[in-house]
Amino acid sequence: MGLLGECMMNWRIINSGIADAATNMAVDEAILLAHSAGKVPPTLRFYGWKPAAVSLGYFQRSKSEIDVEQCKKQQIDVVRRLTGGRAVLHDAELTYSIVVREDAPRIPRTITASYCYFSKGLLAGLEQLGVKAEMTVPIAAYGQKKKQPASAACFDAPSYYELTVAARKLVGSAQVRKNGVILQHGSLLLRFSAEQFVGLLRMQSEEKREQMIQMLKSRATSLEEVLGRPVTWEEVYRPMPEGFATALGIQLERSELTAAEQAISKELAATKYSQDSWNMLR
Repeated sequence: MGLLGECMMNWRIINSGIADAATNMAVDEAILLAHSAGKVPPTLRFYGWKPAAVSLGYFQRSKSEIDVEQCKKQQIDVVRRLTGGRAVLHDAELTYSIVVREDAPRIPRTITASYCYFSKGLLAGLEQLGVKAEMTVPIAAYGQKKKQPASAACFDAPSYYELTVAARKLVGSAQVRKNGVILQHGSLLLRFSAEQFVGLLRMQSEEKREQMIQMLKSRATSLEEVLGRPVTWEEVYRPMPEGFATALGIQLERSELTAAEQAISKELAATKYSQDSWNMLR
């Protein structure tokens, strides 16, 4: 039976483990390309980052918003995502990515509705960890004019149907649609240091820097802060497959990248995601 037929509801789940920034972004794109060509099923992937990295949204300015020299000094990678949005510091986090055709069964047709649908999987996984998160619907969703982003940082405010605990953002996600395929990925923070992140941003003054630190502390949180204890990547990953399968109504089959995906991701990591021509594009 063809991949684009009945088995569209049979998804792969891939645990990629920990990798560098260029590899992580290259693998997401390689899966998107393979799925758009009908060579692999829809895919749910989980991964982590080492060394730590700052990822920039596709349209984001690099040198005017990120202190690239400070990142180099701290041995923090800088990479540009295919998806939009603002900067994210990837360090102690569980990252998920979803690749599925826009017209697949159960997939809502609008971007905001698909955010809501995918977030249900995260909610279900978090509930198994004892975390009662909520999906936030910004005021802008009800027709009011949306304010401009307050900063270059992703976690300074929740977007459509992102997850919060006590009104503080726990998960940040971004989405792009190419060739009829959705790529959505997001960060579930295990630990978070506002001081570390803001230290990597270009700020007009030390006063502005301190204001940004306090703002992020009030608007973002982490699993360790919510649970009041240390958590590991493996512990947080464990309930996620079942959570997504149940909440999204899909069947998950554990799998690995195909040989073709591995080859494409290695090429993309070497020629695109590790190059200033892409990462410093703007």
